[in-house]
Amino acid sequence: MPGVPSRRRSRRAGPEGRVNWWLTGLLVFLALTIAVPLYFAVVTALKTPDQLTGAGFGLPTEVRWANFADAWTLTDFPRSALNSAVVTVGAVVLTLLTNSMVAYAIARNMHRRVFKGLFFYFVSALFVPFPILMLPVAKETAILGLDNQVGLILLYTVYGLSFNVFVFVAYINSIPRELEEAATMDGASTWTTFWRVIFPLLAPMNATVGILTCLWAWNDFLLPLVIVSDPRAATLPLQQYVFQSQFSTNYPVAFASYLMAMVPLLLVYLVAQRWVISGVTRGAIK
Repeated sequence: MPGVPSRRRSRRAGPEGRVNWWLTGLLVFLALTIAVPLYFAVVTALKTPDQLTGAGFGLPTEVRWANFADAWTLTDFPRSALNSAVVTVGAVVLTLLTNSMVAYAIARNMHRRVFKGLFFYFVSALFVPFPILMLPVAKETAILGLDNQVGLILLYTVYGLSFNVFVFVAYINSIPRELEEAATMDGASTWTTFWRVIFPLLAPMNATVGILTCLWAWNDFLLPLVIVSDPRAATLPLQQYVFQSQFSTNYPVAFASYLMAMVPLLLVYLVAQRWVISGVTRGAIK
């Protein structure tokens, strides 16, 4: 009978070792949808304008690194990147601090009609397209003197409130109320309970909301185009739009500026990825 366990082991090992070709093919297809445009952007950024007449996916016969230097100068990269960084960091910090508090107040008072109405009011704002509000918001920010980085930070915080409240409330409802009751019995106020007990438990959701807000604020083009009036306060996507309209035929330099704009966000992603994993682990343990 010594051969029976081995046959059983082989039967069990068969399904586990089988390759799911449908899933593998889907993953390969999704990877290509990202790799192919990225490859096209890289090879275009390294070409000269004369090489664009040939195959678009062909490797450059003459690598021109000066495209990145030209993009650095023509787009005023240091100043526009600094403007984008200020707006992005401010939007992420203010969003996490304010949106989580609003969601906590709604989640713990959902049994009241006022707070339930506020929740549905915020969620309903998800279905309002921005172009409807674009012109009134532009006029209001100009009147209030908020047609600058401060106005962008406030608008990103407010416009992200609908989605962020939706996800924060669902996550806060999964946190046991006994933790807050124990803190209250120890003499903690509502404010202390939120910052000392609830906010640390929101680490996984804070990471998610923070990353989404960072991607939105850094890559957004329409809101800075409508709001910002001072050319010196232009963010990186807005500055690239002006550059592209002025030098529309020089695609290698334009693609070089796009790749340069990706680098800071990739660095943020590498750091935030570890933050998300650690946050999810802490949330699972607690």
